[in-house]
Amino acid sequence: QVQLVESGGGLVESGGSLRLSCAASRLTFTIYTMGWFRQAPGKEREFVAAISWNGGSTFYGDSIKGRFTISRDNAENVVYLQMNSLKPEDTAVYYCAAKHRMKSGPTGPNYDYWGQGTQVTVSS
Repeated sequence: QVQLVESGGGLVESGGSLRLSCAASRLTFTIYTMGWFRQAPGKEREFVAAISWNGGSTFYGDSIKGRFTISRDNAENVVYLQMNSLKPEDTAVYYCAAKHRMKSGPTGPNYDYWGQGTQVTVSS
């Protein structure tokens, strides 16, 4: 059974940084586009970032462009989300997801596998 396990969430002050990690197991990591989504209380799930199977292409949501960076380590089956200049509106549960690389639309919600999520809270 495929597992995506997020870590690195927590409480940080406004302007601070966090790095989220997502460790994937029981899947052929290099055939999957990896993405990060987030969901704040009372809001719909929102696309944050995605990275192609080889790391050659990255995609970002408008609200986080210039502040967040997605990367992956295919040798370790891990995808990262470096979050800088955090704002209170970044507070949400952050989810890692995997989509087969033959599927189009890296920003869409049609991912094959999802993690359980990690809470990020940014205080003002």
